[in-house]
Amino acid sequence: MEAAAPGSVTARERAELAGELGLCELALRKYRDAAEHLAFGLEQREALPVALQKRFEAGQRDAAPHVAKLYLSVNPPDAEVLVDGKALGRTARTYTLFLEPGQHMVRARAPGREEAFQSFGAVAKTEYNISMQLPRAAVSSAKDAPPAAPKPASAPPPLRPRPPGPPASWPAALRIAGIAVTTATLSAGGLLMIRATSLDGDLSERRDGLNRGAAPSGSRCWQASDRPWCADLLRLRDERNLSAGVGIGMLIAGGAIGAATAASFFTDFSFLGLAPAQDRIHASPVATGRELGVRVEGLW
Repeated sequence: MEAAAPGSVTARERAELAGELGLCELALRKYRDAAEHLAFGLEQREALPVALQKRFEAGQRDAAPHVAKLYLSVNPPDAEVLVDGKALGRTARTYTLFLEPGQHMVRARAPGREEAFQSFGAVAKTEYNISMQLPRAAVSSAKDAPPAAPKPASAPPPLRPRPPGPPASWPAALRIAGIAVTTATLSAGGLLMIRATSLDGDLSERRDGLNRGAAPSGSRCWQASDRPWCADLLRLRDERNLSAGVGIGMLIAGGAIGAATAASFFTDFSFLGLAPAQDRIHASPVATGRELGVRVEGLW
C-alpha cells in the first residue's frame, strides 16, 4: 500500500492539473484545448474527488458544442500520426481527438509502409470515425529494375475499311412524330365534335322550350331578339358552330397526317443511303370469321 501511494498521488496531481488547465482554456474560449485537457483529466477520474469530477464534466459539456470529435484507428499502431501537419507526439492503436470546425488533414506514416492520408470537413457537435491502414511498401522500386530490352520496330497494321454506319434515324423520328400528331389531332377533333353535338342538343331543348306558345310565323327570339334567353341561344349556337368547324378541321388534318405517315412506310429512301423500303415493310393477309384484310408491319 505504501509503495502504491506515490503513484496514486502523482496520477491525481496530473489529472487535477489537466482539468484545471482545461477550465482556464474554456474561460479563454480555447474550446479544442479545453476539451482535450478535460478529457485527459477525466481519464483519471478514479483518482479525483467527486467535486472535481463534476466540475470537469460540466466544463466538458460546455466545450462539446464548439468542437468535433474524431475517433482514429491506425494500423500499424507504431505509425506516426500528424493532424494538419502537427505530430501528436505519441503512438497508439486508437486516438480520441478534438478538432475545431473546418477542413482537416490526417496523415499517418511508418518505416517500410506507404503513407496514408485522409481529408475531411469537421462540423461542431459531430463525431467522426476514421480507420487508416498503411500497406507495406514495395520491395523494389521501378528505378532499380533492369532496363527492358528494346522491341524491334514493326510496321503498323494495315488500315481496315470502316463498316458502314447505321442508317439515318430521321425518317423513324418523323414517323413517330407523325403517329403522335395524328393521334393527338384525331383525339382533339373527336372531343370537339362530341362537344358540338352536346351543345346542339342543349340548343334544341332551349329553343323548343322558348317556342312553345309562340306564333306560327316565327319564334319568340324573332319577335323579341333582345331578350336574355335569346342571347343565350345565340351564344350556344356560336359555340356549337365553332366546335363543329374546328373539330372537322382537326379530323381532316389528322387524317392527312396519318395518310402521309402511313405512306412513308412504303417509300423507298435508298437514294438517301438508307435501307430499302422492302426490308422494313411486311404485309400479311388476315382473315377472321367476319372480316378479311391485310396486316402491315413497319420497322423504324
